[in-house]
Amino acid sequence: MGAPASPYSDLEPRAFWRSAVTDREPLDPGDVYRPKFPITRDMRIATAGSCFAQHVGRALKTAGFNVIDTEPMPLDVDLTLAQRYGYELYSARYGNIYTTRQLMQLVEEARGKVTPAHRVWERDGRYVDAQRPSIEPDGFDSPEAVLAHRERHLINVRKAFFRCDLMVFTFGLTEAWIDRESGTVYPTAPGTIAGRHDDAVFGFHNYRYDEIKRDFETFMALMRARNKDVRFLITTSPVPLTATASGHHVEVATCYSKSVLRAVCGALADANDDVDYFPSYEIITSANTRGVYYETNKRTVSRLGVQTAMNTFMAAHGAAPSADAAPSGGGAEKTAPRRARAGGARADDVCEDALLEAFSR
Repeated sequence: MGAPASPYSDLEPRAFWRSAVTDREPLDPGDVYRPKFPITRDMRIATAGSCFAQHVGRALKTAGFNVIDTEPMPLDVDLTLAQRYGYELYSARYGNIYTTRQLMQLVEEARGKVTPAHRVWERDGRYVDAQRPSIEPDGFDSPEAVLAHRERHLINVRKAFFRCDLMVFTFGLTEAWIDRESGTVYPTAPGTIAGRHDDAVFGFHNYRYDEIKRDFETFMALMRARNKDVRFLITTSPVPLTATASGHHVEVATCYSKSVLRAVCGALADANDDVDYFPSYEIITSANTRGVYYETNKRTVSRLGVQTAMNTFMAAHGAAPSADAAPSGGGAEKTAPRRARAGGARADDVCEDALLEAFSR
């Protein structure tokens, strides 16, 4: 039997634009995702990243997977209220982590290796945590209260990151604001939610491919040092920039940011057997969707878009699709899901002193 006529002769239909896209039914995501490794219900799963990571975590929780939550809401309350205070979003109350530098900074702070600059910002006579300015909407009554609250938070970060078997992270932005002297990065620009911008103190930075990739590789190395079998599921957020400080048109800046992040994700997944990439970005932004996976502002991912992406993900992992894998404010779930909070049977099997000692090495 001779060689094929060309290297494309024996490829699957999913490899060709006509069969994989042109001939596909509108809104059918197609054969876009084949998991590199299975996600099982006994895995302890931690989630972090930009807002789209919330949907992955919520879908996994709803399907009965073991999603860690080390900072649960003390009481059963309306889910919308809980999320307003940073509960039920990720595996700890760190809020959105938009850049890999912010992720690395959080891990290093939790390990006791760094102390961010300008840790407390003021807003209307109240005080907020500069690294998560939205998690207490009314703020604290003193800087000391902010710092004490953060110390408790860092204990829970160590629990979530140190104990997980699968880390889910969504790459969100390349643009960030940093302290010029120390390099401390912030999740929001000073003066937007709290604090005050000062050009002499804070500067704009648009992280490059090599910086982003290096930061996440360092993060993976730290995680593997604690658990050699830990795995990573990464995605690129399909949510465009709200605004850009780059000097470019916001659409141009968005294209740059998402292109760089997607390239990093591709390189990480290609080079590491323990890293899987889920194409939520491609599902939401596909030409086949005709833009209906966005709300009328052409930025917010619609409920249908979220459901399609999450149902694609869950089906690929052998779990039934669910209408609950949608943004907060919709669906039947009105209270925080208590069953997902324990973080697994092994959530308290290490005392805090031993945990800190191991994590800081």
